[in-house]
Amino acid sequence: MAEQDFQIRTADTIKNLDNKIFKYDIQPWVFFGAAGLIFAGVFFTILAGDAAATLFAGIKSWMSQYTGWFLVLTMNVVLATCLGILVSPLGKLRIGGPDAEPEFSYPSWFAMLFSAGMGIGLLFYGVAEPMFHYVANPLSEPGTVDSAKVAMELTYLHWGLHPWGIYALIGLGLAFFGFTKGLPLSIRNVFYPVLKERIYGGFGNAIDILATISCLFGVATSLAFGVQQVNAGLAHLFGIPQTAWVQVILIAGITGLATWSVVRGLEGGIKLLSNINIGLALVLMVFVFLLGPTLFVLNGWLENLGNYLQNFFVLGFWNETYTDAGAWQNGWTIFYWAWWIAWCPFVGMFIARVSYGRTLREYLACVLIVPTLVTFTWMTVFGNSAIYIERYASGGMAKAVQENIPVSLFVFLESFPLSLLTSLLAMVVVIFFFVTSSDSGSMVIDIITAGGNPDPPKPQRLFWAILEGTVAAVLLLGGGMVALQTAAITTGLPFAVVMFFMCFAVIKGLIDHVKEHGYD
Repeated sequence: MAEQDFQIRTADTIKNLDNKIFKYDIQPWVFFGAAGLIFAGVFFTILAGDAAATLFAGIKSWMSQYTGWFLVLTMNVVLATCLGILVSPLGKLRIGGPDAEPEFSYPSWFAMLFSAGMGIGLLFYGVAEPMFHYVANPLSEPGTVDSAKVAMELTYLHWGLHPWGIYALIGLGLAFFGFTKGLPLSIRNVFYPVLKERIYGGFGNAIDILATISCLFGVATSLAFGVQQVNAGLAHLFGIPQTAWVQVILIAGITGLATWSVVRGLEGGIKLLSNINIGLALVLMVFVFLLGPTLFVLNGWLENLGNYLQNFFVLGFWNETYTDAGAWQNGWTIFYWAWWIAWCPFVGMFIARVSYGRTLREYLACVLIVPTLVTFTWMTVFGNSAIYIERYASGGMAKAVQENIPVSLFVFLESFPLSLLTSLLAMVVVIFFFVTSSDSGSMVIDIITAGGNPDPPKPQRLFWAILEGTVAAVLLLGGGMVALQTAAITTGLPFAVVMFFMCFAVIKGLIDHVKEHGYD
């Protein structure tokens, strides 16, 4: 009876909160609060000019140095929570109830998980990150066999179970409370077991505003990385200047393309583009695998995985305490953890939306393991191939990465036949990831700011898609890479606090459900 009262109370409250404004579904405090803060940040960056870049660098340095330990702690607590639910009897619970059936097939489900979860970053860092760690990391001598092993271990750490644990937890909370409990898809509702009625007031509004801002800046950061890579490819192949203004034009054009996906919706737009994109990315990866150092890659995949698992706890809890006061880690691990956390409202909401009908054990096993193994395979094919080229073939990869990260992928592809064709294919894959990230991100933000309505009017989604592109462009003009990293850390850190306490809220909510209904 208590749960029924809770659902009725929530439905009534959401109706009251979601006023119809100009015929649109808007949760006023969240929509206007988040949009106002985002516009304030955009205008400050534009008006401050060069001073913005200096400020961004200072903020990034301070937050990385003094709060990095908390991000490391949060990532481990969240992953432990997911693994605990996976192996516990709670894993028998089904999202949507005992009779719910999955909405999407396994291939389409995996394609959407992968496209939303990693996407552009794999193209941007697939070659660059392993090479960066190969020539400079605090755990080995540069350019040695040990540094090659460490380079792949660190890459696996940054792209492995920890980020997918963040995505899995928030997606599980949203899916369970949304589909099993029948509540709106809103971040605030995950905290009902802890905050009770306070989710309807300032606490709930603050959580959803923070989730909206975190999501938008996380997506904008990825879009900016992606457009840098497209511009780098055009510059490398056709001599088009690699400048911030060219990238702004590209953002405008590709954001315009995303509107087609918005109009088409989840089935006809995001699902279709995700399936196409995964197919094209697979073609590119198989091409490199077959025409590159195939045996070296196969051996490396197995050895890299073993090294990652062997040193999992050492690397996972590493804070660079006894080396150089976090100088290396702040630029890599801490940035990644903040970036993944900033992304997680977007990816978690999207995963929740497409995971109806899965048991929690099936959901967690698939979300944690399948995308992680696919990511490891991608990173090994491109990273180990780059290391092979640097150590045993023509060389030049380390220099290319240090001179220009976005260009390094295209320099790498020049070591293979049909480099013009594969470079064009790589740019198409980046653009498709851009479109699916933009549309998926705007859909998620629209759901949050509409009070959990899973299908708000499309013009609202267009508004957020355009704003994502605008923020990405302003960050590029207002500070480049430093501004992008600062945006990720500044928005990711506050939401890390939310994720830390969400672990307790999700477990309590699942246990309360079992006490009242059993494992149905």
